Amino acid sequence: MKRRDFVLAGLAYPVVTPGYRLQFPRDEAAHPEFRQEWWYVTGWLRTLGGAEIGFQATFFRARPDILTDNPSDFTPRQIVLAHAAISDPRRGRLQHDERAARVALGLAGAAEDALKVWVDGWRFDFDGRAYRAKVEAREFSYDLVLLPQGPPLLEGDAGFSRKGRGEAEASYYYSRPQLAVHGYLDGKKVTGLAWLDHEWSSAYLPAGAEGWDWCGINLEGGGALMAFRMRAASGKRLYSGGTLVTHEGAKPVPFKDGEVQFEPLSTWRSPHSGASYPIGMRVWTPAGVWRLEPLIRDQELDARASTGTIYWEGAVTAIGQNAPRGRGYLELTGYWKPLRL
Repeated sequence: MKRRDFVLAGLAYPVVTPGYRLQFPRDEAAHPEFRQEWWYVTGWLRTLGGAEIGFQATFFRARPDILTDNPSDFTPRQIVLAHAAISDPRRGRLQHDERAARVALGLAGAAEDALKVWVDGWRFDFDGRAYRAKVEAREFSYDLVLLPQGPPLLEGDAGFSRKGRGEAEASYYYSRPQLAVHGYLDGKKVTGLAWLDHEWSSAYLPAGAEGWDWCGINLEGGGALMAFRMRAASGKRLYSGGTLVTHEGAKPVPFKDGEVQFEPLSTWRSPHSGASYPIGMRVWTPAGVWRLEPLIRDQELDARASTGTIYWEGAVTAIGQNAPRGRGYLELTGYWKPLRL
């Protein structure tokens, strides 16, 4: 297939195109030619005492929009950033931390031959059997092993996930829902269930987009729901999509643009940033309707020191037919200021 490029600031980045066949485990690893990439893990943990806690670990790889032909080891050809967070109702607020470093002198990296991404001692990797997320933050620490329960879930059209109507507005995207978790949180044993997203792209946001709303929900019976909408400043939907797996072993059902709708039900105004977020959502799809309710209200993540933005990233329960049907995470970006990638 002939390569097509997306050009920005005089630099050429490869364009995401339909027809590419994702290969595993090769595509678990980094794709450094593309402009941006992330490995995003969220889930619910349970302590031995029965407390339920949300967690997040996100590792970003970015190829800067600057010329990088300088041979110096200090030249920022690639940058790795990471966000980590804990949502504990006993504290009533999000605990979070962040890291960022250029890929140089071993300070950070994202391997191309296997999934191994790290920054400043934080790491996320895959040994062919299980994923591992290890974080030592200021207020918390965790060391978690995540076991896949089935094959990767290819989002969109066999992993080609359109984000807008423009030719380049797309990502390569797969998920690993229903990850069985065991490990340690602050030195104490925990178990749980998690979700992994891996995406890479060169032009993720469509023209006119200020941010997106997204959810990844592990459903009862081994199913999974992913839904998103790209959002304009007016709140108007620019593009939407998603995937539903009704139960373990079921064939994924992709949703077309316009088939997924997000209906805000309740808002929370952050006392930290002043931003207002629709933290209670109803997600409409052709295959069902789910109401998302947050574990706690204050799940705002201030990442201005790394990615330059503030967003809401929260553990939620999915309610269907007036009963809990699953658990996962809701992500709300572009409500503080327009998101820029």
